[in-house]
Amino acid sequence: MEKFRKTTGRREVPARNAKAALPGKSANDGLIRLNKYIANAGVCSRREADKLISAGAVTVNGKVVTELGTKVSPGDKVQYGEQSLKLEKLRYVLLNKPKGFITTTDDPQERKTVMTLIAKACKERVYPVGRLDRNTTGLLLFTNDGDLTKKLLHPRHGIQKIYHVVLDKAVTKKDMNQILEGIQLEDGLVRVDAIEYIGDGKDKKQLGVELHSGKNRVVRRIFEQLNYKVVRLDRVAFAGLTKKRLPRGEWRLLDEKEVSFLKMLG
Repeated sequence: MEKFRKTTGRREVPARNAKAALPGKSANDGLIRLNKYIANAGVCSRREADKLISAGAVTVNGKVVTELGTKVSPGDKVQYGEQSLKLEKLRYVLLNKPKGFITTTDDPQERKTVMTLIAKACKERVYPVGRLDRNTTGLLLFTNDGDLTKKLLHPRHGIQKIYHVVLDKAVTKKDMNQILEGIQLEDGLVRVDAIEYIGDGKDKKQLGVELHSGKNRVVRRIFEQLNYKVVRLDRVAFAGLTKKRLPRGEWRLLDEKEVSFLKMLG
């Protein structure tokens, strides 16, 4: 918390050896596993891709492939349902989300979405990792790396999130201790990892809250349970990434060091 103070009806391909390539492909043709190809195309994680393959939902060059471990080359035509997949460069975009934008890739009500803010970040199609509600500001990560997305969202990895919370009234030490001990919400017990007043502590309406829960609107619901109203909520850190030199409404690409750090988490 010191940061606050300082800042199909198709024919099926016969089963092959798990390490075999498609017919006509040599071992040195730049082949990659089909599940990795699907993940790198931004569809899902490798584990989830295995399920799609086993279910017969993936075709390679017009033929259903169900053998796990199948390898393909960048030139093969890979389809998931009717969608043709393209092997894309993995991208990682960090946004400092402003208020008034919803976290979705498409909105039938035509409200402002976070996708418009990162439209020029890269040509690849990237997706938000988790979400921030319309009135919450701060860090939001986008990527087409399905494996990393699943890792960052899975509870067992305990990915750190730090929020700057501004409330409608001063928070008592008793309530802060209660939040540390755990708050029972309708979808289960939630504990924060740390909570404290910001700065010198004179303004007891402002708090820093660190937690790893991925429950929907969890910070707002914690305080609402204790009869506080969240006036402003800003995510200032996510998985070790911070808002340093990233103005509100702006985005930047992660560097190699940051990407490597994220992949080592958990």
